[in-house]
Amino acid sequence: MNLQEVQKFNFENLFTFEMANNHQGSVDHGKKIIQEMAAIAKEFNLKAAVKLQFRNLDTFIHPDYRDKKDVKHIPRFLSTSLSAEQFGELIEEVSKHGLITMATPFDEDSVGLAESLGIEVIKVASCSADDWPLLEKIADTGKPVIISVGGLTIKEIDKVVSFFEHRGTNFALMHCVAIYPTPGREMHLNQIQIMKERYPNLTIGFSTHEDPSDTSIIGLAYAKGARIYEKHVGVSTDTITLNKYSANPEQARAWVLAYKNAQAVCGAVVERAIGEQEKNDLWSLKRGVFARREIKAGSPIYREDVFFAMPLVSMDQLKSGSFRNGFIADKDYRDKEAINKSIEPSRMGKREIIYTSVREAKGMLNIARISLSHDFSVELSHHHGLEDFDNTGCIIIDCINREYAKKIVVQLPGQNHPTHYHKIKDESFHVLYGTMEMIIEGKKRIMYPGDTVWVPRGVWHGFRTDEGVIFEEISTTSLEASGDSYYIDKKIARMSREERKTKLLNWGRHQFDKEI
Repeated sequence: MNLQEVQKFNFENLFTFEMANNHQGSVDHGKKIIQEMAAIAKEFNLKAAVKLQFRNLDTFIHPDYRDKKDVKHIPRFLSTSLSAEQFGELIEEVSKHGLITMATPFDEDSVGLAESLGIEVIKVASCSADDWPLLEKIADTGKPVIISVGGLTIKEIDKVVSFFEHRGTNFALMHCVAIYPTPGREMHLNQIQIMKERYPNLTIGFSTHEDPSDTSIIGLAYAKGARIYEKHVGVSTDTITLNKYSANPEQARAWVLAYKNAQAVCGAVVERAIGEQEKNDLWSLKRGVFARREIKAGSPIYREDVFFAMPLVSMDQLKSGSFRNGFIADKDYRDKEAINKSIEPSRMGKREIIYTSVREAKGMLNIARISLSHDFSVELSHHHGLEDFDNTGCIIIDCINREYAKKIVVQLPGQNHPTHYHKIKDESFHVLYGTMEMIIEGKKRIMYPGDTVWVPRGVWHGFRTDEGVIFEEISTTSLEASGDSYYIDKKIARMSREERKTKLLNWGRHQFDKEI
């Protein structure tokens, strides 16, 4: 099956309530834990899973060690064991409450059990993250997989990522520190950010083992970029005491509430909208522009004609930050009278269009982690004039032009580059950041980071983007100066190169090759 035909499980914002052996070998107690976690999931409208642990104890434990009481974990595993039928009852209870079924198999037989019981998501424990025979079996299921990587170095995590990528597995990673409980100084939450940058196409989560009364950690993990969250949970009774890293229902609820608060405090992962209250509070501190002397209608206003002072007397007054030399007075002004903001031109001048566009392009390059040396030149292509640059054009950064040429092309959000062809130049495009719609001989193709396309000489092509795009153009020698671009739009075709191009000799200092 083509990978694109597989409907991938969405790991984003998944909460996993890890039961482990806290069911104490009792189906009824296990159901009680599920019911308590289901109530929390419903209260906070969570996408949540309950996770079980599977082990075939007949083969998982060496026969010579089954009766030893001094070997860590073995007595607990044996005393809390459940049959496949009993696990089936718990899974049915999980599904009944609309929760996702998840299990951690610790051996190959248990992978088969997970499949036979219809487990939806398989979780790999940190201790199994380099257990390659087990990972082979898990990958063969075709199920979505979450891997905790506690105790692994980055190079070892690279190997895990490569292993599952090569098998076409839908998987996610979880930062984890396998110390139970984990003290704050050992959390190493910066690893979440490191993993997000190293594996940008994967969802990164956080499997936590801190003291359950500490609700500060999940907020920090969210802020660092974790988008899957796992916590050991249980229910204490007169005879059952939880371990030091498992949360009771009250603590689990506080944990989720801390996440919700962190989510609200951090806000959306897009540029924030500035609210009216904030605007008004800042407005009360801004300075307005006032006449220093009498000013006649129709005369230019210069810095010596005005002074800046608070308060802004109305929303219609010009702010100090908006003043520019040469604005034309819209009326006669008296000494100390507020200057109207209506004298500010409604459209940006050509220089301001260039400055704004260059700043936006630099921001995109920074986000994409694309660094430039000092040795390059920049030109703005504006086929319908600078005034329409928001809609039509792109920024071209010339890096190399010899027998071969390399350019970096930055197209701002919403820009279109008109259809054209080259008689001499043969070129290939390689998308580095964002997405673009490539139109080649009338056929549309959506291109994503990593995609490449070859455009032979004589082939009509154009491109556009909604969100913004950066791509490399690798070609034979660029002969733009001699006019090797032929546009399908006859109006553009009749324009000289100088009319549709503005070259920046130094975009850091805004030096132009001609007067603007």
